[in-house]
Formats: sequence, structure tokens, C-alpha cells
Amino acid sequence: MKNTVAPGAVLGRITASGKYTLSAATGADGAQVAVAVLLYPVNATLADAVGIVVARGPSIVSRAGLAYEGTVNDAAKIPGKIAQLASVGIIARDGV
Repeated sequence: MKNTVAPGAVLGRITASGKYTLSAATGADGAQVAVAVLLYPVNATLADAVGIVVARGPSIVSRAGLAYEGTVNDAAKIPGKIAQLASVGIIARDGV
């Protein structure tokens, strides 16, 4: 990640490095699969930074609190990311 990342960011994991980054709608580096949610803001503008994430469940997060990478931008892509999180036990619910 080379930017400031907000809490609730939906993250994928780059297969080659094991580092988390924003989970885009498509890609080939592994990060296109949502596997974690960032809990606190991280400033990775100048270099990689350490952050705290929820990376497995059972865990419940607020659907309204999730933040997506810019290419996850429509009603067809967001449910896909929510399903990917659910596959690792992170359940997004309304009203949490």
C-alpha cells in the first residue's frame, strides 16, 4: 500500500510478498480476493506500514463501515467482496 488507508478498508493479500493491500475488483497478484478488514488507519504514503487487521473469523463487521478500492464501485462488485470476506469467516452485517 502506498497511500493512507482508512479503517474498514477491505484488503487482499499479495501472494508473492504476503503483504496486504486494497482489494481491487480484478487482478492477478492474489490481492483481488478480499481476506481482511483494516481496523485502524494506516499511513503508507512513503513506505509500507504495519496495521491491525481482522483476517479470520468468526468475526462480524459493519457493512456500512467497509471501504473499498476504487474499482469496487457498483452493486455487482460489492456483494462479491462481502462473499469473499465471508469465506474467511468475516461476516458483514447491517446495523452493527
